[in-house]
Amino acid sequence: MEKQFESRVDSLRKILKNSDEAVLLTNEVNVGYFSGFLHSEGVMLISSDKSYLFVDFRYFEAAQKYAENCEVVCFKKLSSDVSDVCKSLNVKSLYFEASAITVARFELFKNAFEKEGIASFSSSELDNLISEIRCIKDEVEIDKIQTAQNIAENAYLETLNYVKPGAKESDIAARLEYYMKLYGAQKASFDLITITGKKTSLPHGVPSGDRIQEGDFFTCDFGAVYDGYCSDTTRTVAVKSASDEMRSVYNIVLNAQLTALKSVKQGALCSDVDNAARNVIKQAGYGDYFGHATGHGVGLEIHEAPTVSYRSNTVLKSGMIITVEPGIYLPNKFGVRIEDMLCVTEYGCHNFVNLPKELIIL
Repeated sequence: MEKQFESRVDSLRKILKNSDEAVLLTNEVNVGYFSGFLHSEGVMLISSDKSYLFVDFRYFEAAQKYAENCEVVCFKKLSSDVSDVCKSLNVKSLYFEASAITVARFELFKNAFEKEGIASFSSSELDNLISEIRCIKDEVEIDKIQTAQNIAENAYLETLNYVKPGAKESDIAARLEYYMKLYGAQKASFDLITITGKKTSLPHGVPSGDRIQEGDFFTCDFGAVYDGYCSDTTRTVAVKSASDEMRSVYNIVLNAQLTALKSVKQGALCSDVDNAARNVIKQAGYGDYFGHATGHGVGLEIHEAPTVSYRSNTVLKSGMIITVEPGIYLPNKFGVRIEDMLCVTEYGCHNFVNLPKELIIL
């Protein structure tokens, strides 16, 4: 396992052009990705040949046990202690993630380091390199995501027993999260979307005390976290009955999703996948009612690189994990979204999801 983290850190060191430069990671997820310890509010210092994880007393014992390929330091005053280590390493320039640190926190570090002759830089180049490294998953990560998906699916299938007229959206969400934790999840990947009726036209509708009614669509966007890694799936079902219009729109979305899945392969552009889904919906006359990107990357975070949109020229590579989730949303009527999570492979893709997609009427 240590070699996995050593390889990640070595990849990150590509940004260091001189031996007197170092990186200070402050984003909790990035710190966890490169150190193996996901549960701290600390920072990680990476020089040309050494790595340090700085945590406070609350996390020190656990970090010593679980952190990989780095020396764990229990700090008393973070900026001063990091500065002291930088001085011992003869570090003269320090790079921070541009998108992961507030201006106030950056200025705090910068002022402390300037007193010791250490220059601080907020680096979008560092952000891009981290994103590039993280978006290619190794076998261990893929296995964890598959486990998260399996947990989420089992919980979803259990919860479907309670999707019936009179049930509250919020009760369904609570049951779903309960079952996910019961089956081994740390938590849900995000605030679960369990919405019914007209609210299904809201891509990110919020569950409330609204009750399911006969003839409604019910949309469930759900995911579990297992050992830090997320899953993400959406299914739309009908309750007791479905109108001809509901069936027609559902089948258009299903066709769009299946068409897009066929385009997912190594070497394809993210925009190719988006266009494959979007063109089916446009040709059916519903182009104006599909207003979001077709998908996104998934990993330690529920939304990460790459973005699967018509604007994205990112080339899909083996090991990337993306969602494909087209939808049609008719205001004040209903909406349909179908989402699978896929791993790009050398020969196509692996679908993590093992749930039916044909319209189910409960």
